Amino acid sequence: MNAEIDHRTASHADPAGPTAPTGHFTIRLSATRRGARLARHLAARQLDTWGWPYGSEPNRTTALLVAELANNAALHGRVRGRDFRLRLTLYPEGTPTVRVEVTDPRPDRRPPAPGTLEPLSVDAESGRGLLLVEALATHWGTTCGDPYTKTVWCEVALA
Repeated sequence: MNAEIDHRTASHADPAGPTAPTGHFTIRLSATRRGARLARHLAARQLDTWGWPYGSEPNRTTALLVAELANNAALHGRVRGRDFRLRLTLYPEGTPTVRVEVTDPRPDRRPPAPGTLEPLSVDAESGRGLLLVEALATHWGTTCGDPYTKTVWCEVALA
């Protein structure tokens, strides 16, 4: 497990400075169900550290969205021997927001674009993860910064 944590919180932000992130958390996890479950737990812990306690609506929503994106990375973005990366970035100014990014090694398997997801039939057994992301996140999307990875991201308003 590789983790990079910046423990600064919104209380350390310079009120005279420009809007900038004040908290970062990055970790690489195995592209397995266990890695996806650990991503959810670590995200909830990090939100608690940043001042949104366990059990609060913002913490539960963020943890749920991390679980969905991490599960998709482990299921659809998996390449044998390669991890996925979880990155959380806290933007406390204005409406506090956390940006969740999950990067996997499958740029060829991009999800549908935001706003183009089709509703599922009532008896469908899977496929609701991105519908939850679209319903609960303020914004979401996919980026490919290089030819070897893709990042699915979402933003969650914490207030």
